[in-house]
Amino acid sequence: MNPLSAVAEVGAKTTEEKYREYLMTGFVKAVTPVVIDHAEGATVRDVNGRTYLDCFAGISVVNAGHCNPEVTAAAKAQIDKLVHCCSYMYHVPVVADMAEKMAEITPGRLKKTFFANSGAEAVEGALKLARLYTGKKEVISLEASFHGRTYATLSVTGNSSRKKRGGPYASGVAFAPAPYTYRSQWESDERCGEECAKAIENVFRFHTSGDVAAFLAEPVMGEGGIIVPPRNYFKAVKEVLDRHGILFIVDEVQSGFGRTGAMFAIEHYGVEPDIMATAKGIADGFPLGAFTSRDEIAAAFQPGDHLSTFGGNPVSCAAGLANIQFMQKHDLPGQAKRKGEYVIGKLRAMQSKLPLIGDVRGLGLMIGIELVEDAKKTPATAKAEAAKAACLKAGLLLGVGGVYGNVLRLQPPLVITQEQLDRALEILEKALREVSA
Repeated sequence: MNPLSAVAEVGAKTTEEKYREYLMTGFVKAVTPVVIDHAEGATVRDVNGRTYLDCFAGISVVNAGHCNPEVTAAAKAQIDKLVHCCSYMYHVPVVADMAEKMAEITPGRLKKTFFANSGAEAVEGALKLARLYTGKKEVISLEASFHGRTYATLSVTGNSSRKKRGGPYASGVAFAPAPYTYRSQWESDERCGEECAKAIENVFRFHTSGDVAAFLAEPVMGEGGIIVPPRNYFKAVKEVLDRHGILFIVDEVQSGFGRTGAMFAIEHYGVEPDIMATAKGIADGFPLGAFTSRDEIAAAFQPGDHLSTFGGNPVSCAAGLANIQFMQKHDLPGQAKRKGEYVIGKLRAMQSKLPLIGDVRGLGLMIGIELVEDAKKTPATAKAEAAKAACLKAGLLLGVGGVYGNVLRLQPPLVITQEQLDRALEILEKALREVSA
């Protein structure tokens, strides 16, 4: 060994020290103290060789698994051909092929796609397109919603914990009640869906000037705590929107690409959106976002209205196309449905023995476990964090969210095996018993 190299190594900073010194990390409550080095399928490995079972998938991103060989091979092949061009000119077939694939898999008449880099950009672009097409300016969103971290997307986010110290936000946004049955005044899903849909009519009448371009909603509310709207909700909402000429923008950034047991979560509700925003699971970890609309809506864009330097990057599009092909070939939506039903069944059995579990809900492998202190449903926020920490110690990664920070989030790669799911449930139950005691 070169003695000079040895001296340099002794004085070198660790990865954690470099993160603390050179990266902005103050926006997270606590950085998970694990330095990830490798990942495969539903597992990640740290620099010390310890393996963790990943049941959060990089916040619902690597649906086809970490470092999926078919996805990474497509990206590597594209790198040798072309890494960057721009959307002001035609280039490599893979971008057009990816857009064609999006037209094939998105519901209804959705056809034309604009590629961006992230979910927030996709939602912002969708809002801009809706305003240009309708000539109207206002937006209705939902309480407890989350749509991104940019100024515009925080303006349409209905969760104060995500908006602190950033206001005042953009005007022209009104918020309707979230269809959150567990914490609503209505005991049944059907009644909650019906009343929350009616509330949108009242929001339109009393909280806007009547100049509403779009209603924006997540079909399953991720950051809000995996809130699954009742099955009658979106059909009733669409009737209100159609009466007033309001477009429906569905935010599938977190719920899309097989996550909920369908390619897109809105398919569970039998409603056709006017514009769909996607990202996260679209390219299995490569940075890509998109919004897709019908022909006549897309035609509202005129020269100069929109552009993205890196949007539609060929490498990300190659990964995205391979990702979707893998999902179709291996029926990942179907796998998510079956595995999700199994997990929810196990969790509900767990719930009958643990009063700490107030509610278990989800679609496919987008599952929330709401923890409460008592029969009054007092949010068990500290216990949710403690359970997450106990799981981490035992080698399981999961998320915590919800408007009260008391919902454990299970959103693993859809390729997770039965054995891995059983191991995750075993670790989780032990952690919940520990924090209950």
